Amino acid sequence: MIRISGLSFKYDGGSEEALKNIDMTVYRGDFFGLIGSSGAGKTTLLHAINGIIPHHFRGDFYGSVEVNGLDTINSRPEQLAGAVGSVRQDFESQMVSSVVEDEILFGLENFSVPRNEIEKRMTDALDKTGIRNLRERNIATLSGGQKQKVAISAIIALMPDILVLDEPTGELDPQSSRQIFQLLRELNEKHGITIVVVEQKIMLLCEFVGKLAVMETGRIILNGSVPDVLKKSREMESAGVNCPRVVTLADRLREERLYGGPIPVNIPDAEKMVRSIMG
Repeated sequence: MIRISGLSFKYDGGSEEALKNIDMTVYRGDFFGLIGSSGAGKTTLLHAINGIIPHHFRGDFYGSVEVNGLDTINSRPEQLAGAVGSVRQDFESQMVSSVVEDEILFGLENFSVPRNEIEKRMTDALDKTGIRNLRERNIATLSGGQKQKVAISAIIALMPDILVLDEPTGELDPQSSRQIFQLLRELNEKHGITIVVVEQKIMLLCEFVGKLAVMETGRIILNGSVPDVLKKSREMESAGVNCPRVVTLADRLREERLYGGPIPVNIPDAEKMVRSIMG
């Protein structure tokens, strides 16, 4: 469980707060999406959850963040790393090895995973991301998308209680992006891992997550179930969020009382909406 109360943060040397009075709770087992325009504070909020703020990036920190009962200010980074697995937007910066299998092995050994479990964990993680064939490859020879899958594999092999990901499909094609979200759903539903993900592919995100928050200039302006948030397309657009056209259309049709069904989050849903309007 993640409990954030009155969180504000300004980076050292910053002219204004990157986060402003954030109150948010992510319950155990949630699959939580976070969206907003560039500079809205999404990455900073993830850094506050995993303890990078305030332990690595210094600044003025107000309020509190608790992760599985651990106060992030008073807990050591290694304690927080045991509870929260992170895939950063600059995922290459978190890689420490030159070979794929060594990258995954590094985390497993550092978190004292029993030796008789290591091989299975590594193989399972590589299979789930579809890169088992890259196990012995030099990371420097991989494409950006392949490196992103390596970073994700290294974290999911650890099976953390909480997983936070910052644009995990940024370097991936549509097919691979869907594969990653299907994997995240499996981790969430079958293993009970709490997931918080920042993603720019909003339609894809909304198809998988159960809850959604929208950020603007360091604040959370919308927070709730996916259907409830998507009904606020005007607020999303005013916050600089590139709202999917089908969502905007559905919202306008609802305002005109031409449509009373759910907000579509995928193509089949959109087709159902059109059929219901056309009779």
